[in-house]
Amino acid sequence: MDPIANFLTSIRNASAKGHEKTDVPFSKMKVNLAKVLKDEGYIAGYRMMEENRVPFLRVQLKYTEEKVPVISGIKRVSRPGLRVYEQWNTVKHVDGGMGVAILSTSKGLMSNKKARAAKCGGEILCHVW
Repeated sequence: MDPIANFLTSIRNASAKGHEKTDVPFSKMKVNLAKVLKDEGYIAGYRMMEENRVPFLRVQLKYTEEKVPVISGIKRVSRPGLRVYEQWNTVKHVDGGMGVAILSTSKGLMSNKKARAAKCGGEILCHVW
């Protein structure tokens, strides 16, 4: 029932299986999430595609030279039953600073580092490490 959780689970499962790409139903929120993941270096790329007039998002996963997935963990934080909000100065580091939290702010989706720099808090959507 939660499209963001389904998107993150798709990426987690495809990455664990070693797939090159994964396809998810299209939405603007998922495109913005994929953009932040690409900017932070967790995925290789993404693009919107269409088949039989049904749009979907194709996410290209990223691996190291030894075929180890770059995304070792991805977790949904704020969910429909329990929303989690943080101010810009209280956003915690993920995995000792090695991971990233993705926030939905008034200025759009951004990583915790960019949100702290922009002094902008919001809803914490997920943690990626």
